[in-house]
Amino acid sequence: MFKKKHPSWKKQFVSPEDILKKIEPGMNIFIGTGAAEPRTLVNSLMNAKGLALQDLTLVQLVSFGDAISYKALQSKRYRLKTFFSGWVSAEAISAGQVDLVPSRFSAIPLLMKEGQIPIDIAFIQITPPNKEGYCSLGTGVDVARRAMAQADLVVGEINYDIPFTLGDTFVPLSAFDKIIQSNDPPFYFPRFPVDPVFERLAANVASVVEDGSCLAFTFGPIFEALPKYLATKKDLGIHTPFFTDALMELVKSGAVTNRRKSIFRGRSLTTYALGSKELMQFLDRNPMVEFQSLDKVFPPMDIGTNHRFVFIIPVRRLDLSGKIALHNSRGHVTAGPGQMADFFNGAEISNGGYTIATLPSRNRDGHPNIRISVEDSPDLLSLPESIDLIATEYGIAHLRGKTLRERAQALIEIAHPEDRPSLVEGAKKINLLYKDQIFLPDSAHFYPGDIETRHTFKDKLNVRFRAIKPSDEDQMRRLFYRFSDKAIYYRYFSPIKTMPHEKMQEYVNVDYLNDLSIVALIGDPGKQTIIAEARFARHKDKPLVDVAFVVDEDYQGHGIATHLYLMLIKLAKEKGIQGITADVLTSNQAMLKVFEKGPYPVQAQIEEGAYALTIDLTA
Repeated sequence: MFKKKHPSWKKQFVSPEDILKKIEPGMNIFIGTGAAEPRTLVNSLMNAKGLALQDLTLVQLVSFGDAISYKALQSKRYRLKTFFSGWVSAEAISAGQVDLVPSRFSAIPLLMKEGQIPIDIAFIQITPPNKEGYCSLGTGVDVARRAMAQADLVVGEINYDIPFTLGDTFVPLSAFDKIIQSNDPPFYFPRFPVDPVFERLAANVASVVEDGSCLAFTFGPIFEALPKYLATKKDLGIHTPFFTDALMELVKSGAVTNRRKSIFRGRSLTTYALGSKELMQFLDRNPMVEFQSLDKVFPPMDIGTNHRFVFIIPVRRLDLSGKIALHNSRGHVTAGPGQMADFFNGAEISNGGYTIATLPSRNRDGHPNIRISVEDSPDLLSLPESIDLIATEYGIAHLRGKTLRERAQALIEIAHPEDRPSLVEGAKKINLLYKDQIFLPDSAHFYPGDIETRHTFKDKLNVRFRAIKPSDEDQMRRLFYRFSDKAIYYRYFSPIKTMPHEKMQEYVNVDYLNDLSIVALIGDPGKQTIIAEARFARHKDKPLVDVAFVVDEDYQGHGIATHLYLMLIKLAKEKGIQGITADVLTSNQAMLKVFEKGPYPVQAQIEEGAYALTIDLTA
């Protein structure tokens, strides 16, 4: 689709066989990654016969392509040296045919510069040159320039079907010692099917992505599902290793503007593209997508300059401490440890940034993905201190700043409801939870996740509302101790001085049927603070509920209590409740006004220094 009519440079083409004749035993050959893999050259190398093609080391940063086959590696003529356990290398590493180099990706350019990764020949896929004589590196920049500078022989494979990408991609045709014409289409990366569980998981992840956040994308069902749930966000930025079809959909939705990024503002930054023909057409001469080398995309300090950098990781399973096990099979291509280390650090440095690990609560065989321990799992990434949030289809667990006990409680709440009882018992046995920890098994099935919402009050105060969880115990205790004696008396009608674990855990454990509590939170997703709570409790013998409110004194006057009251009315009516009762001290005029301003008439009687209120929801 990018073919020139009468290019004079075609006269410089040589055959792949001419290139193979220049290869000698013991050489190191650099090969592009994924869609940047020069497939004609590599296929010729894999299938060639000859005594000289022995004891060769193929250097490929990420093994995503299909030209380097496991079968060819078994011939023992070639070894693959890679920095990421991808499709080919995942199987071949254990068989001894692949050398995996553990390294941060940001360190790879320096390793090559210092000669620790020697390169004798570089096979680079390029576009046809433009009228000025410059080719584009197309779909993979990574360390191509480093490899070209180090190699004694630089071979360009011109492919008419790859996009002419922009950024640090321009290379003069004269930089290549030899050029060949590609006889193979680029490697097109297949899209992942999306099961309903990943739809719910993606919705939960999107709920904690704020406007103006900067994202990194990789592969898997969660990233396929995310675009439609992120499409309503504003001014998202992209700083990512891989540009995919799913990311293209997100950009096309209008949610991505890159206006709030610190580096390469206005453009989506990447180093690889892997996807379909449609993606390749989208990237062709697209000025809004910037391709740069690893030393521009991966350094944590550069990543961290982006405000609210969000690193999303698909993981295989995790334990109650927050340790995670990565995917390690062909069907689950995900981020590698070398890539993760840089982006973990970038998210930690970023102002408002955080890391969120995602996984379904159960695997395809119906076994739990959240376990007491994952120490025996392969590909264990023991960085629990770097995981800020965990998402399953049942919600979000906030881990930042939490104790091991609080982490366990939060993770149990997003496990599959049928798995929660055994997790609670297992955690008690190893003293990860208190021996007297309350657990209401039925509540796991009735948690009203659908009531979660946001509202912006005056002074641009953005508040998130959701049902209370047992893991809110410590936050609710902190809220209690922030209250003045007067506020405590207004709420509890007595001068309570302490709120120990025994009392507070009874307060935060509700069944969501007869009792329901809503909390209001502020702050970035990784560090939210409860500032208000409202609840109702059903009368045993009447279709009525009794309601109560409490709002942090620093946030009173914004209308939060009124908003909570309206939420309780709506939820009560949905449960068939016909009326509300409440007790308000006569001196608490502010709370009395909340009820009076509501949409239903209030009847009040004074009983022992307090108003006994009745609100008819059928009126």
